[in-house]
Amino acid sequence: MNRIFLSIAAILVVIMLASSSLFVVDERQVAVVKTLGQVRDVITEPGLNFTWPLVQTVSLLDKRVQTLESPEAHAVFSADKKSLIVDWLVRWRIADARLYIRDNGVEPDALRNRLSAVVQASFDDEIGRHTVRGVLSDDRAAILRDVQARVVDAAKGFGVEVVDVRLKRVDFVAQVTDSVYARMVSERARVAQQLRAEGRSEKERIQADADKQRAVLMAQAQLDAQKTKGEADAQATAIYAEAFGRDPKFAAFYRSLEAYRNAFHSKSDVMVVDTNSEFFKAMRGAGAEDAGARKR
Repeated sequence: MNRIFLSIAAILVVIMLASSSLFVVDERQVAVVKTLGQVRDVITEPGLNFTWPLVQTVSLLDKRVQTLESPEAHAVFSADKKSLIVDWLVRWRIADARLYIRDNGVEPDALRNRLSAVVQASFDDEIGRHTVRGVLSDDRAAILRDVQARVVDAAKGFGVEVVDVRLKRVDFVAQVTDSVYARMVSERARVAQQLRAEGRSEKERIQADADKQRAVLMAQAQLDAQKTKGEADAQATAIYAEAFGRDPKFAAFYRSLEAYRNAFHSKSDVMVVDTNSEFFKAMRGAGAEDAGARKR
């Protein structure tokens, strides 16, 4: 019975020793093996590995590309003494695990703090050499290239490789932003006012041109109307003359009717005239005229 318990205890001890001495390195990791606190080996290939328990310790580090962002918005002065808010990010990965562990330990915050200080100092220095316009547009690529070169060189001493350096945001501080915004609003208002004035001027020009064309068209239409009316009157006169020449009595009768119509164009008109007068000759007819002649 005692032998069974001893066997079980021995098996448990072996299992515990095996579990504490065996470890797996993932393909995304690098393992640093320390013996009594000193780096003994760096394992970069994935697989199952062995360490001596109680003597050796293993630290697993992520060897993938990681991102470090600026911890807080930081004011930087440009060459023309303008205060800018700069946000950046850096992508990095472990290049030398031995050097990384020796200088930074296994806590990632130590490396982040040291690398952040280097990146921020590089941006402060490079932006201070350029104007605001250069930082925002013209010299931005050159600034990033120079900053990355400085950060890459400094990061080698930390055991890491800097893959990329980017500017996330470059902006004015709040007071300057408000001033720029107010100036932009004023400029837009000025442009809008100028466009409205040009629009009114163009409207007046178009309206004046339209009025001129209307006056010309109306004058031409009146001229054409007078010409047409004159031609019509001439044709009517010719027709009347031809008709009256053929029958003089009809012509005299027609002229009398026209005189009557002009004299009595309103129902309220009153005229006292002798019926035997020449004016009513057409109304009396041929018989009345002959009777009058016999009386005389």
